[in-house]
Amino acid sequence: MNRLRAALAALLALAALTALTGFAPAPPALLGGELRRIPTEERVVALTFNAAWNETGLDTVLGMLRDRAAPAVFFPTGDFADRHPGALRAVAAAGHGLGNHSYGHPDFTTLTPDQARAEVRRADTAIRRAVGGGADPLPFFRFPYSATTPQTVAAVNGLGYADLEFTADTNGYLGPGHGMTADRAVERALAALTPGAVLQLHVGATDEGGPTTCLDAEALPRIIDGVRARGYRIIDLRTLLRAQGRSDGRVPAGSR
Repeated sequence: MNRLRAALAALLALAALTALTGFAPAPPALLGGELRRIPTEERVVALTFNAAWNETGLDTVLGMLRDRAAPAVFFPTGDFADRHPGALRAVAAAGHGLGNHSYGHPDFTTLTPDQARAEVRRADTAIRRAVGGGADPLPFFRFPYSATTPQTVAAVNGLGYADLEFTADTNGYLGPGHGMTADRAVERALAALTPGAVLQLHVGATDEGGPTTCLDAEALPRIIDGVRARGYRIIDLRTLLRAQGRSDGRVPAGSR
């Protein structure tokens, strides 16, 4: 009975959030903890891109996703949205989803729940302003550095966001200055393949170690081709918003 009451209270709270803000919250089934893979036994993979530093490589990434008919979800910071609004409009115009990666990319383990909520809200405002009505942000949040605590996950959940982390990072963002190559990024992605894997890539790169280089843009076509050659489909994470009521571990058909 207590669980039923708690579930009902959560549903009512999320319904109130939708009514007050127009934000469509994540289904309750996606809340309550970290999500590091799609809950399925099917051979599906999701592609995600963080955007925090610069837009180097974005045109290449969007072109490759278009040419290979592959969906993706992008996780920009609010600061990135303020500095590169055209980049977010391009992502939305290409039909890809936009999540939330905080405003200033802080380590959330050092924040109070109130500070965590403020970061998420400020980023949401910036992303909406950048897109200008072209697309509604998704109820997916990714913690900077994937640094979570039960308290900050609960704070994010309370705003209607599911905590969507990743199964593996290509580490392409590190760039040649840190010994990374496109070949190594491809190897890391394909080595992580498992049913429901969520791959994390990046748009842009840090300035450390020399000129900015987006190795993930260079690696992307080989990652997509390699994923499919191994019998996996690339799924749009937005299907999770339609599949939360299923209990058979299957995701909707139609993903590529």
